[in-house]
Parts: sequence; structure tokens; C-alpha cells
Amino acid sequence: MDQPWTHRQRPERLERRIEFADYETTRAFLERLNEWSEQEKRYPDISFGRTYVNLTLRPQQEDGPIEELDHALATAIDALLP
Repeated sequence: MDQPWTHRQRPERLERRIEFADYETTRAFLERLNEWSEQEKRYPDISFGRTYVNLTLRPQQEDGPIEELDHALATAIDALLP
């Protein structure tokens, strides 16, 4: 089951795990995420397996707080989901 974005502290970040039905769906999402990241010049930390992706969004300003812009980026990533 997909988890919503979670706001974590120390260091401050947003995290989310997304599960997919199969590898092809996972790969298609990662390709869309890559295109989005190149366009936005924001690169979340990613770990993934055959049917899941773990994402971490760190603040745009190093050691800064999570801001509204970071939440907007999380929402934009959600829009990439099938």
C-alpha cells in the first residue's frame, strides 16, 4: 500500500514509499520522474526494487527547513503516478 509523504526531522526531509503492481509500472514511473527531475533541476534521493520506489526530498536550501515549495514538489511527483 502506498504511504503518503511523511515529514521527518533531523535532518529535515519528506519521505514516501510507493508500491507498484509490476516492474514495468515501476520503470515507467522512474522514467517520468527522471524527466521531471531534469526539467525542475530537483533530484530526490531514490531507492527502488522491482515493485517499489522510496523517495526522499530534502530542503532546497541545505540544512534549511522543509518549506511550501518542497511540499509543492512532492505534490508534483504524486501527479506522475499512474
